[in-house]
Amino acid sequence: MDRSRPHARRPLAVLLTATAVAAAGVTALTPDARAADADLARNGGFETGLDGWNCPAGATVTSPVHSGASALKATPAGSDNARCAQTVTVKPDSAYTLSGYVRGAYVYLGASGTGTTDVSTWTQSAPDWQKLTTTFRTGPSTTRVTIYTHGWYGTGAYHADDITLAGPGGETGQPPAPPTGLTASGATSTSVALSWSPAAGATSYAVYRDGARIRTVTGTSTTVTGLSPSTAYAFQVAALNDAGESARSATVTATTSAPDSGGGDSGLPEHALVGYLHASFANGSGYTRLADVPDSWDVIDLAFGEPTSVTSGDIRFERCPATECPGVESDAEFKAAIRAKQAAGKKVLISIGGQNGQVRLTTTAARDTFVSSVSRIIDEYGLDGLDIDFEGHSLSLDTGDTDFRNPKTPVIVNLISALKTLKAKYGDDFVLTMAPETFFVQLGHQFYGSGPWGGQDPRAGAYLPVIHALRDDLTLLHVQDYNSGPIMGLDGQYHSMGGADFHIAMTDMLLTGFPVAGDANRVFPPLRPDQVAIGMPATVNAGNGHVSPAEVVKTLNCLTRNTDCGSYRTHGTWPSLRGLMTWSINWDRFGGWEFQRTFDGYFG
Repeated sequence: MDRSRPHARRPLAVLLTATAVAAAGVTALTPDARAADADLARNGGFETGLDGWNCPAGATVTSPVHSGASALKATPAGSDNARCAQTVTVKPDSAYTLSGYVRGAYVYLGASGTGTTDVSTWTQSAPDWQKLTTTFRTGPSTTRVTIYTHGWYGTGAYHADDITLAGPGGETGQPPAPPTGLTASGATSTSVALSWSPAAGATSYAVYRDGARIRTVTGTSTTVTGLSPSTAYAFQVAALNDAGESARSATVTATTSAPDSGGGDSGLPEHALVGYLHASFANGSGYTRLADVPDSWDVIDLAFGEPTSVTSGDIRFERCPATECPGVESDAEFKAAIRAKQAAGKKVLISIGGQNGQVRLTTTAARDTFVSSVSRIIDEYGLDGLDIDFEGHSLSLDTGDTDFRNPKTPVIVNLISALKTLKAKYGDDFVLTMAPETFFVQLGHQFYGSGPWGGQDPRAGAYLPVIHALRDDLTLLHVQDYNSGPIMGLDGQYHSMGGADFHIAMTDMLLTGFPVAGDANRVFPPLRPDQVAIGMPATVNAGNGHVSPAEVVKTLNCLTRNTDCGSYRTHGTWPSLRGLMTWSINWDRFGGWEFQRTFDGYFG
């Protein structure tokens, strides 16, 4: 987000007046001069994705385009104008023309750091492609200028294409020498730490794994994550500057360690099928008796335990009455079915929350009540553990709580404390799972809480400190990859529900790790693949984002076998991915057990 300038949110009229005054003092280039100039903008047509551009809220699309095969689409938010920028090497005291084609409302094209007068031009409304052009002259010592395009806060997506900067090229010099001293250390089952000596003249470094470029960093160290256990990898590093890329360094190899079983496995099969059973209510899917749940389901989450009030912490589990759920079993039959499932090796959990069960542990008293009331439910029914399905406004971050590794917000701190207490009370066999929505997890890659300047949704990424604090106790995380808006993946592109691509990108983030709010110094570490299941709706009736069995298979093929991956390139292959979760067992029965059959057909 570009919030560095204090006038970033001034009224449009003020900005437009300033732009007009600035542009009036610039002398346009003559046609002859422009004809002799080079185009200095890198990837101005976005034909190679976002290469060369810094676009936190942008992605490339194939339609609409002005020319070529791709264009930029960027979506402003209430606190973000979707700025897309790149820095270009220029010549001091020289004239330049910046041009580009845009579509949308309130689209801007400009240049900053000119050394004279920064300029921009804009259009209030461009229903079709419209060319924007502005000119500037660099200062006597200016060698680098940033060109950019952006929209306006909350006004909808804009498109840009064929951006050019015409003018004399600056002195870029020579590419740096290759880095030396590359070493690999601290190998875990899924990561390797790399470090190297600085190369003179380098502004950044490209990191290669097995010959493929995987990331660019500005420092002289990085941790490569998302690796497979007990696997040898070869690494190289190249130095970068404006003149280009050096030759690669000498190769170092590192072998990851064997898988770490960690805590919380609790006897699950290698690949598990998880489902929610409507135990306290009825809906259009119909009531399903626990004894009638097929053996394919390895983890059965009883939905739902709910609080007596939002902040009480007092959780109650009321079974569905016969008037609402015809055919409901008695309490004795229900408890006997739990014991039968457990005897068959299945895990039966109480799920807390759901869409209507808002839980906010604002005080330590509410925390203690949560522990005691959940314990009573577990003990009464002899359950194997607990699923946390906090949705809506249950979790949000207080203003200024910006580090997921050290949370300050009471509802977060108290929940972590409560879950650790329950885990300690019931021991290593206690099954702890979580089912957050993408808004509370993967969205944290872009936005975390209310943000450094405030104004963001304080719920963004709010599950991350809970997951991180409990990662050694967590049996399964199955994010709800449904009822979700577009989410930016590790490829810098937005991914939307409806196909394998969304599930692949969202799961890759969990297994690779990601910078929180784009901060490379605050990286959410990857989870073990045996801790991750993919959440999907069982039928089109169960939730937005349902995908066909063929797309489910593509998802699993890509993540576990590195086949059928489509356009998204994962950062690893995880054959030990735990499995699938669905909402819900009832809806899958309603749909003829299609989801269950897909799982059984794939994992056997």
